[in-house]
Amino acid sequence: MKRMKKDTLSLILRAAVTLSAIMTAGVVILLVGYILIKGIPCLTPDLFAWKYTSENGSLMSSLINTVIMIILALIIAGPIGIFSAIYLVEYAKRGNKVVGVVRMTAEMLSGIPSIVYGLFGYLFFVKALGWSYSIMAGAFTLAIMVLPLIMRTTEEALKAVPDSYREGSFGLGAGRLRTVFRIILPSAVPGILAGIILAIGRIVGETAALIYTAGTVAEVPVWKWTGHPLRDLIAPLFSSGSTLSVHMYRMSSEGLHINTAYGTAVVLLVIVIVINALSSFVAKKLSKADGGQ
Repeated sequence: MKRMKKDTLSLILRAAVTLSAIMTAGVVILLVGYILIKGIPCLTPDLFAWKYTSENGSLMSSLINTVIMIILALIIAGPIGIFSAIYLVEYAKRGNKVVGVVRMTAEMLSGIPSIVYGLFGYLFFVKALGWSYSIMAGAFTLAIMVLPLIMRTTEEALKAVPDSYREGSFGLGAGRLRTVFRIILPSAVPGILAGIILAIGRIVGETAALIYTAGTVAEVPVWKWTGHPLRDLIAPLFSSGSTLSVHMYRMSSEGLHINTAYGTAVVLLVIVIVINALSSFVAKKLSKADGGQ
């Protein structure tokens, strides 16, 4: 009798798990299929025109601004998040109260709505620092937004590295710094890349925070050489520029370019898929190289 009850319970649980997996896959397929069916017919040459006009609704300038925003935000948040995680896992003493406060703060920052980040970026970067609506203000705001994500995922990736790696390295006479950068970090690269992928996904899909900081101007920063390399590199980044998600929001909210919004959604989807595929490929290559060594 007990065996029959266990078999029945196992069948019910297996059916529930299978149904959940099918529903999850179904939602993804439905969402992606809807975007592709509605958006692919809208991918016209005008959509990729170099200069935006009210007639063509071109997304090219927004696409370039999105790439710039991703690079800037990761340059700012990436090193800080990774090095913070290294300190918390490898250098901080266990049970340290400061470590607990930092982790709690990171978790709180992860739960703050993006509109709050946008208002903070508007008040601090746009108004207090006088950066106006600019790509730089948007990049710093996004960097603050994704910093907890990168830090927490890197921390978990470092914790997943077996302690035997550390003990073996110390036993061979290597110092902590060499152990971290030659043994621990290469082993944790796949987990760190996973966090960076999630951060890129959030940057690409962010709208609310960028409306208040980067603005909605469909223009690409123009670099001009005046003889001052650093100033010439940074100055154009203080001009306003919209990303793909902001461009899609603006096109759909106006009600006149719904087809452009669908086409932009397809491009966003393709970008996310390509980034995930490239990151997975790089992670596998690094894992094989690390295993070969």
